[in-house]
Amino acid sequence: MLAVADQAAARPKCELAHVFREYGADYRRTHRLPFSHRRVMQAIEGCRTSALGGHIEQCNVCGFQHPAYDSCRN
Repeated sequence: MLAVADQAAARPKCELAHVFREYGADYRRTHRLPFSHRRVMQAIEGCRTSALGGHIEQCNVCGFQHPAYDSCRN
């Protein structure tokens, strides 16, 4: 398992989920989308948040713990 600092460095600063969380609801209100697209957008908005559940990860070296939330797999 990667150290906590290495995991943070490996993750991009901006993800599609951030864009969808910020602008998704407004976009869906102003654009007609197929139901399947709406469903995927909403799944991505909840991706890696407490909405989908998760677990606690712990560093093997220092014992630091942090939540690791589940992915929507989209």
